[in-house]
Amino acid sequence: MVLDGVREFNKRVLNPVMKLVAGQKYWYAGVVEHPGRLSGKPHTTPVVIERVTDGFIIPLPYGETADWVRNVLAAGRATLRVHGSTYQAVEPEIIDAATAFRQLSPRRQREFGRFQIRDYLKMHPSAEVPASD
Repeated sequence: MVLDGVREFNKRVLNPVMKLVAGQKYWYAGVVEHPGRLSGKPHTTPVVIERVTDGFIIPLPYGETADWVRNVLAAGRATLRVHGSTYQAVEPEIIDAATAFRQLSPRRQREFGRFQIRDYLKMHPSAEVPASD
């Protein structure tokens, strides 16, 4: 399947490069830091993170079965680095596009709609962590 090939390319090639800039103040992508489900080992995954009124919405172009999503759901928490700020986020839940779109800006609705993303991860901040220098 083409999507599996894209996912593998992103995981092996693009993500290591993206980790260098993701989460910075003026970069479009953020970072999810999460423990592995079985190993407990810390992992870092670059993703698009959109700040909304009561938390964060992350589009899931590969669906809810991606390893990092399953890790976050199992842990019930993650650290999010978005636009130069770091947050502890809790209460992860999978929401559908209609629910996500009610909370997203028209610009983001158009962007995510173009890719026909059906699943989104919603999280709530527990506390802001001071950004490291």
